Amino acid sequence: MREPTTGLSDVIPAPAEVWPDPAAAFTVNSGTTVRAPAATAAVGEQLAAAMRAATGYEIPVGETAGSIAFTTEQGPAESYTLDIAPNAVTITASDPAGAFAAVQTLRQLLPVGGRGDVTIPGGRIADRPRFRYRGVMLDVARHFFTRDEVKAFIDAVVPFKINHLHLHLTDDQGWRLEIKSWPELTSVSGGTGTGVGGTGAGFYTQDEYADVVAYAAARFITVVPEIDMPGHVNAAQVAYPELTARGVGARARTDATVGYSSLAVGKPETYAFVEDVIREVAALTPGPYLHIGGDEADATPAADYRAFITTVVPLVAKYGKRAIGWHEIAAVDLPGDAIAQFWRTEVANEGVALAAANGNKVIMSPADRVYLDMKYDVENRLGLDWAGYVEVRRAYDWDPAERLPGVGEDALLGVEAALWSETLRSPTDAQVMTFPRLPAIAEVAWSPRSRRDWESFRRRLAAYGPRWSAHGIAFHRSPQIDWP
Repeated sequence: MREPTTGLSDVIPAPAEVWPDPAAAFTVNSGTTVRAPAATAAVGEQLAAAMRAATGYEIPVGETAGSIAFTTEQGPAESYTLDIAPNAVTITASDPAGAFAAVQTLRQLLPVGGRGDVTIPGGRIADRPRFRYRGVMLDVARHFFTRDEVKAFIDAVVPFKINHLHLHLTDDQGWRLEIKSWPELTSVSGGTGTGVGGTGAGFYTQDEYADVVAYAAARFITVVPEIDMPGHVNAAQVAYPELTARGVGARARTDATVGYSSLAVGKPETYAFVEDVIREVAALTPGPYLHIGGDEADATPAADYRAFITTVVPLVAKYGKRAIGWHEIAAVDLPGDAIAQFWRTEVANEGVALAAANGNKVIMSPADRVYLDMKYDVENRLGLDWAGYVEVRRAYDWDPAERLPGVGEDALLGVEAALWSETLRSPTDAQVMTFPRLPAIAEVAWSPRSRRDWESFRRRLAAYGPRWSAHGIAFHRSPQIDWP
């Protein structure tokens, strides 16, 4: 029998409440079974799969008897309790998403691989998320990641209770999603030679995108598609010259410069294009959000920018979605359901504070804390440094509700880390820049402020390192962590 190597509290993100009971440990053995009613059958199977990998046992799943049982009771969304006793493990959740969150906690209490009986530490966990939106953005426009690579990225972030995947699908260097009413967006601007440095070309057909969305949904992750506009549109203008002010096609760009492109805000063709794209993307996306970008529109005059955002945000609602935009969209009076995503490093932002005062929700993504494309330190080969160096402790030691004056706890929808891909060339590059910072940000987004402690976190993070190694996930061995 393998004794527990992880204590009940030694998981990431830190649970809201924990009552360890060393005398109540549960042993997973050849007779262990899982009882999961129909609503949680898929989650029960995911738990059984993790236990099979840790023990080699069959671990059947059914709806009747089971030494590990799923039950439901009313509570906040995604909340759960986990009761571990010598003869039974009971997972009580408010909804299937809460049951799935409990499974992520249990997975971290199991050893990685092996054969034979496994002991899980006893006691009780009562857990719930601080913020309902806990996201990570993957830039597939500057460097394309295939459908299977995105699925692998999803699997790598799931253990940390991330529940939104923001896909940055379009930019100056490439257009990555098939739009059937404008087919040359991908046939011209998704192919060979697109991406920063001319590497990482490709695009998703609508069927491939739907497959990624479904794969994410099975893991309780909502995909948030981004079509960046009115800036960051050079790839669209390469494919369709009528989207430029003079009707002259743009030249393909593979550099990382920003701020030079703009849709022709005064032309009817622009809004026909925008509405077609929003309509098709909304139809493909079952989640509630559609991101319209709106950042770094330096080539769009301020009055034109305001006119464009004022026109486009209602189009998102027309097709049944809530609009998210980078915080520049707060330059206009936004509808109440629109969401501003703060990304800069400034210590205050009047527009975002005003939007929050007017009832608009805010997603917090300050670059100097959560941009995963920032270098860890001066010696890094990958990454940028315009927002400074972001080591693990910097990603951890901040509070979203204290980041911007006028944007307190009640104004926040949540927190999102962002992985821009200008310097990335492979999934391994993406992993190294994501881990171990993403778990730090995930704990900021999930755990109560009172439960967060750097020394505790760095110890728990060090213990997680062998799991990444066992699963072939590359990570930065930060000198701030005492890796085993």
